Amino acid sequence: MSVLITGGAGYIGSHMAHALVDKGEAVVVLDNLSTGVRGQAPAGARFVEGEVADRELVGQVLKENGVEAVLHFAAATVVPDSVADPLRYYANNTASSRNLLEACVAHGIQHFIFSSTAAVYGATDAPTVDEQAPTEPANPYGRSKLMTEWMLHDVAEASAFRYVALRYFNVAGADPDGRTGQSTPRATHLIKRACQAALGRVPALGIFGTDFPTPDGTGVRDYIHVSDLVAAHGLALEHLRSGGASGKFNCGYGRGFSVREVVQSVERVTGRPLPVEELPRRPGDPPAVVADPSRIKTELAWAPKHDALDEIVRTAYAWESQLPHA
Repeated sequence: MSVLITGGAGYIGSHMAHALVDKGEAVVVLDNLSTGVRGQAPAGARFVEGEVADRELVGQVLKENGVEAVLHFAAATVVPDSVADPLRYYANNTASSRNLLEACVAHGIQHFIFSSTAAVYGATDAPTVDEQAPTEPANPYGRSKLMTEWMLHDVAEASAFRYVALRYFNVAGADPDGRTGQSTPRATHLIKRACQAALGRVPALGIFGTDFPTPDGTGVRDYIHVSDLVAAHGLALEHLRSGGASGKFNCGYGRGFSVREVVQSVERVTGRPLPVEELPRRPGDPPAVVADPSRIKTELAWAPKHDALDEIVRTAYAWESQLPHA
C-alpha cells in the first residue's frame, strides 16, 4: 500500500514527501512540474509527471501502486493572479480536484487530505478565526479552494470516503535539513520575497498597503513553519487511518505578525537593513488573518515545534541563500 502526493515536487508537497519517506511509507509523487522542481521530490519516492486532472492517468497510478491515501497539494496559489485570471484558478484548482476525486471514488480511496487555505474565510473583524467562522472568500483563489471543500463534504456524505481539509494560514520556512524549500522564483510569499530582497535578488521588498486598520498599518498574518504544517498532515493521516471522522482544521499558531515585524525579523537574522518599497494595497488582501488552532490541537494532538518567527525566517533564508540565481 502507498500514499499518493499530488504536487509532491512543489513547496509544501515535497516537504510532505520527504517526511513520509523518512517514516518508511511507500510514496508516489504526481506533479506536472509547472512550479515544482523534480529534484525536490525525495529519491525514495516514485515520481510520475502528469496532470491531476487526467482521470485515466490518476486511475492508473492509484491501481498500479496500491494507493490507499491521497494527499492533494497541487494547486495555483497566487492571490493577485487569481483576481486577474479567475477562470484559470477555477480550472486548475476546482475542476482538476473534481477529476481527481472522481478517480479516487472509482478506485475506492477512502482517505483523502486536502490542502485548503485560510483564504476561504475572507476578511473578519474577529481577533482570531475558528472553523465555524463564515466562509466568505475575498478572492477567486479562496473561492476555488472552498468549492473543493464543498465537493469533499458531498462525496463523504454519499460514500465511505473520508477526508481532512487543512486550512493553511501563511506557510513559510524550509526544511531544517536543507533538502527542500520554496523554489518558485515568482512566489509572492512575504518571507521568501524578503529573503530575496536581503540577498539582492530583487531591488526591494514591496509592502503592499500601509493604511490597514492594524497596529502599524501593514497587513497582519499568522505565519506557520512548513515543518509544523507537515506534522499536521501526518496526524491527519493517522486520524483517518484509525477511523476518525472527516473534518476541517485550521493550521496556524494563533498569533499574527505584521509585514513590518517580518521585516524586523529578517533584519535580525541577516544582520543588515532590508530595502523596502511602500506600495498600494493589492486587490483581495484582507487586513488581518490569524488562526484559532484550538481544534487541531485538541482533536489531532498537534503541538508546534518551530513557532518562533526568527526560526521560520532563518530556515527560509538558509534555503534561499543556496538557490542558483541568474
